Amino acid sequence: MKTSLLFLVLLGLTSAPAQVTHLKQQKEGSTMTYRLVHPLHHVEATSKDVVYDVQADATTKEIRSVSGWVDVTTFDSGNSNRDSHAMEVIDAISYPEAKFESTDVSQKGDSLIVKGKLTFHGVTKDVVALCKASWSEGKLEVDGAFDVSLTAFSIDRPSLLMIPVEDRLSFSLVALFLLN
Repeated sequence: MKTSLLFLVLLGLTSAPAQVTHLKQQKEGSTMTYRLVHPLHHVEATSKDVVYDVQADATTKEIRSVSGWVDVTTFDSGNSNRDSHAMEVIDAISYPEAKFESTDVSQKGDSLIVKGKLTFHGVTKDVVALCKASWSEGKLEVDGAFDVSLTAFSIDRPSLLMIPVEDRLSFSLVALFLLN
C-alpha cells in the first residue's frame, strides 16, 4: 500500500505541467539601442520606451517565447537634428513601430538563440538574436543583440559627404522582468 501511494505521488510530481507565465517587464532599465556606422562617424541611439514580453517557466528557468515592440520615434541619439533625419530616412510617419515575435527559442544554460520575425519599415524578415538570460532572486535580465540589413528592409542608406552608411544596422537590448 505504501509503495502504491509513493508511486502515485511521484507520478503526480513528474507529470505536473510547467508553470509558464508572462513575466512583468520592469520598465526602468529596459532599453533598445541601435548602432549605425559611417566611415567618418558612428551613430548610437537608445529608446527607453521599448515594450518586451516573455513567457517563461521561472521554476526551470526556461524561456519559451519573446516579443518586443518599440515606437521608432522614441530613439534618442543626443542630437535632435540627427534623430529627425533618421526618422525621415525610415519614414517614421508611415511606419511608426517596429515589432518582433519569436518563432523559436533555443536555450543552453543562460545562452539563448532567439529566432523570429521582425517587422520594420513595413517589411517583415526573419532575424536571429543571440541573448543571455540572467536569473536572480525575483528578477530576470535578458541581454541580446542582432543585426539587420537596411536594404533588406527597403531603407535607402543615408549618406554623409556622398558616402553611404554601412548596410548593417546593429541592435542591442536589455530587458528586465519581475518574477512576482
